[in-house]
Amino acid sequence: MGWLSGLLGGRPKKNPVHVDDSNFETEVLRSELPVLVDVWSAGCAPCKRLEEVMVTLATEYDGRVKVCEMGTHMAPQAAMRLRISATPTVLYFDKGREKERVAGFRGSIYHREAIAEVFGIEAD
Repeated sequence: MGWLSGLLGGRPKKNPVHVDDSNFETEVLRSELPVLVDVWSAGCAPCKRLEEVMVTLATEYDGRVKVCEMGTHMAPQAAMRLRISATPTVLYFDKGREKERVAGFRGSIYHREAIAEVFGIEAD
């Protein structure tokens, strides 16, 4: 933790878990926690904007919701199985089942509300 964030009481940033074809089943489908998967592609400007939103959510929901990021170039089989047709797409999984899907950029407020609605987990 940096001295300034320690002084201000902030918590250290938590990065989303990297997911690819080799660990998708373990990290997402077998997760004990509910999971958000940010599916992105290279050169996608809205995907880049969503990156900071996912870091914020990973930090805020640490230990309650697993936040993952999955590049389509690193997980082509998973992206195909999930029928990803646009990026960014955020998928909400609970107990290995997809519960919600959001295509396009949405800010952190939208995703906090969706987490509350889909998973019943409120923000801190």
